[in-house]
Amino acid sequence: MELSFETLETPALTKAQLAQLLFDQIGLNKRESKDMIDAFFDLISQKLVDGQDVKISGFGNYQIRTKAPRPGRNPRTGEAIPIEARRVVTFHASHKLKESIQGTTSQA
Repeated sequence: MELSFETLETPALTKAQLAQLLFDQIGLNKRESKDMIDAFFDLISQKLVDGQDVKISGFGNYQIRTKAPRPGRNPRTGEAIPIEARRVVTFHASHKLKESIQGTTSQA
């Protein structure tokens, strides 16, 4: 599938493009393709909301991290502002993905 660059933003792989790839390469109908992509991302999202890590073999790990409250500062006024505790998602690429990006192959 050829990706088109319709905006000046950094090109991104979209859910619609993933669904189109399932339609083109596997033969699912367009509705099934869209539903499968939506279900995949809904499952990942729900696991993260529930506080569970998501590990995708050969791709990477999504992890929930709790950040402690800390003092902050408004850069415009210099006023001290407290930053509340929050949960954030982090992604760590697998060694296979890192090697693919660098153009090397694994010797396993």
